[in-house]
Amino acid sequence: MNILNKIISHKKNEIKILKSNCTINDLQSTRLFKKRVVSLKNNLKSSRSGIIAEHKRKSPSKNIINDNLSIEYVIDGYKNAKVSGISVLTDSHFFGGSKQDLKISKEIFSGPVLRKDFIIDEFQVIESKSLGADVILLIASALTKKEIKNLSKLAKKLNLEVLVEIHCEKELDKALCQYVDLIGVNNRDLKTFKTDINISKNISKKIPDDFTKISESGFDSYESINDLRLYGFEGFLIGEYFMKSSDPGIAAKNLIKKIEQ
Repeated sequence: MNILNKIISHKKNEIKILKSNCTINDLQSTRLFKKRVVSLKNNLKSSRSGIIAEHKRKSPSKNIINDNLSIEYVIDGYKNAKVSGISVLTDSHFFGGSKQDLKISKEIFSGPVLRKDFIIDEFQVIESKSLGADVILLIASALTKKEIKNLSKLAKKLNLEVLVEIHCEKELDKALCQYVDLIGVNNRDLKTFKTDINISKNISKKIPDDFTKISESGFDSYESINDLRLYGFEGFLIGEYFMKSSDPGIAAKNLIKKIEQ
């Protein structure tokens, strides 16, 4: 069993527990559920950097990246760096995140916040809205084309934006849905965990212009980001590069400054 299958199996058990502890009415009655949704797509259109900064404590491939800093400190740093959006890992078991991280992030950052998790059930979509998310992530390799359509359709009813993550051209067909707003190309090979931004370059021409293109993972310089802009990418999701530094906010600020020069 590969790591993705392990994560999905664990997530199914989490969802059973979630459904036994609260109802859809409970989720819909929260204060954050009623909060106005901020568009990541629009933010990226008007951004000079396109940086989506991620809060990630650990990952299955890297183990601990940075668990010394408080969520408040990291998000406030990203806010001061004037990032275009923030991505928050809410998976606890494999990535060390929490749902509370998302709530706190939304209280600090007024811009669009992406819930990054393994969403496979409609209950999680509704829960995402209750936690303050503006955008949800759907991972093509974990879902069928029909599942992506159904989850995206529900998200749109809740005014949430949808980012579908693909790892190869084969997965693109599943992502091409009228309810999807953004398509993210993950430059990390799920088998070897190596990153290569050429993955984004090779797939870019296949992605219709109706979708905002986001490149994810593998960035360590502003040159690679400016290079990918030539391929139509408007958003760049960066987590490990920022989080492995002693001050993620300063790392983000310095990178954005170089991009905008």
